[in-house]
Amino acid sequence: MEALNFLLHVDEYLRDIIAQTGNLSYILLFLVIFCETGLVVMPFLPGDSLLFAVGTLAGSNILDIRIAIPVMMAASILGDSTNYLIGRKLGKRAFKKENARFFNPDNIAKTEDFYERHGGKTIILARFLPIVRTFAPFVAGVGRMHYPYFLGFSVLGSFLWVFLITMAGYLFGQVEIIKNNFELAIVGIVLFSFTPAIIEYVRHRGKKAKAKPTSYEDLEETFEERKLSD
Repeated sequence: MEALNFLLHVDEYLRDIIAQTGNLSYILLFLVIFCETGLVVMPFLPGDSLLFAVGTLAGSNILDIRIAIPVMMAASILGDSTNYLIGRKLGKRAFKKENARFFNPDNIAKTEDFYERHGGKTIILARFLPIVRTFAPFVAGVGRMHYPYFLGFSVLGSFLWVFLITMAGYLFGQVEIIKNNFELAIVGIVLFSFTPAIIEYVRHRGKKAKAKPTSYEDLEETFEERKLSD
């Protein structure tokens, strides 16, 4: 319940942190975004809600949006690349641990399937999908996706994700109905983020045939076929 309360009132917690740490709060923002995107074991950290809250506080002149956006964008790009390198380095060993909690092949298979259907733009689309956002760069590393290709989409995706959601908070966070019902705005953002995943779940629910388990070799072959591997 404490975690849920933090998510719904992240603006209040962030406001208190800023009051205590001042400009050091930008470092905290960097670390949270970096860990949420760069460490495959931390998909539970706030992402969309944090960006919206930062925009809202920037609209109240509590944060400087000219600093916040570049800081979070840099954290997102570096986080993606770190996650990619982890997947590339540890992918084969981690992927074969069927009972692993975070490196579970089922989780990886779902993200790999997303790659199959959306190709390179997955790196951009994944930015707006909780959980997938954390696993996508890891899977790209496991599949040895060509790094310059990956990095290009990562930079574009990071820019769109950070800029759009932060600016949404900056522009609309001061609207009276949103300001007085911030938790409902956060719920709306989270639900909207899950919309693509829900649509895919409903679309595939009626299928009787189970997907073939994804192996490391299958994943690497997928990227080779798309000529995206080194």
